[in-house]
Amino acid sequence: MERLAAPPLPDWLMPLVPFERYRVEVGDGHRMHVMEIGRGLPVVLLHGNPTWGFLYRKVAQELTGKPLRLIMPDLIGLGFSDKPRHESAHQLEAHIRWMKRLLQHLELERCVLAVQDWGGAIGVGALTELENVKAGLVVMNTVLTPPKQGFRPTAFHRFARMPIVSDAAFRLLGFPQTTMNMAQGDKRSIRGLAARAYRYPLRRLRDNLAPLAMARMVPDDDHHPSIAPLQRCQRWVESFEGPAAIVWGDRDPVLGRVRSWMERLFPQAPVTRTTAGHFLQEEVPREIAEAVRSVAAKLDAAG
Repeated sequence: MERLAAPPLPDWLMPLVPFERYRVEVGDGHRMHVMEIGRGLPVVLLHGNPTWGFLYRKVAQELTGKPLRLIMPDLIGLGFSDKPRHESAHQLEAHIRWMKRLLQHLELERCVLAVQDWGGAIGVGALTELENVKAGLVVMNTVLTPPKQGFRPTAFHRFARMPIVSDAAFRLLGFPQTTMNMAQGDKRSIRGLAARAYRYPLRRLRDNLAPLAMARMVPDDDHHPSIAPLQRCQRWVESFEGPAAIVWGDRDPVLGRVRSWMERLFPQAPVTRTTAGHFLQEEVPREIAEAVRSVAAKLDAAG
């Protein structure tokens, strides 16, 4: 597949992302924006809602000079990727299909997949359909299985389903990208130009559908369309024998409590607990980079 030119960035943002940038056609008429730096073993760094590849810039700095090819895509609907105009486009199955198409374009035979938030189910979901890709995993504040029976959605996800008020907050007031710091261990970790960089791709009403739509991708009952792909992810994870590591932000008000479940899913994985919040890449990039290096070394050693 051909690499397409990336959209231009404003002058204030360009120095913050000194990476190669391009877009890739991933199906349904959508183009995914990708940033890259380095050469060597591919490391695919996947964000979630409502961020973009910018989330991993500090991790990339920590890994500069290592024999690694760092690949930072923007999920469809977020960052500088194309943005569907209808909420119905944002189904977990569709995001998995788009990510699979990107990974096929990259022609990866092996890679480290580092995932957070929706990047977890989307990235692992793509791997379930790419049997020839040998992978290692770095798992951060994400969910890779359907909810347990009798679960109660978080306050954030209950709010996302409130008629009228959630549409007003997400679409008109720019929630949650305008309040990302509130999900952090250190509330000062997202401010200034960094906060502006997260808001910028979603600044227009016609472009900010994804945060609400992706919040509603979280299952609220056993018949939700995300259940089937999450079940596939769980089966894949339960049979996964490759190298893995867990880095967790314990002060995450959304997914902090899920850590113990991830530990049971990955009994082989060393666990790094931190006092970071949901967007832990902003608070503990060094710990994440160390986990990436460790998993990459084990993947290399396995041949």
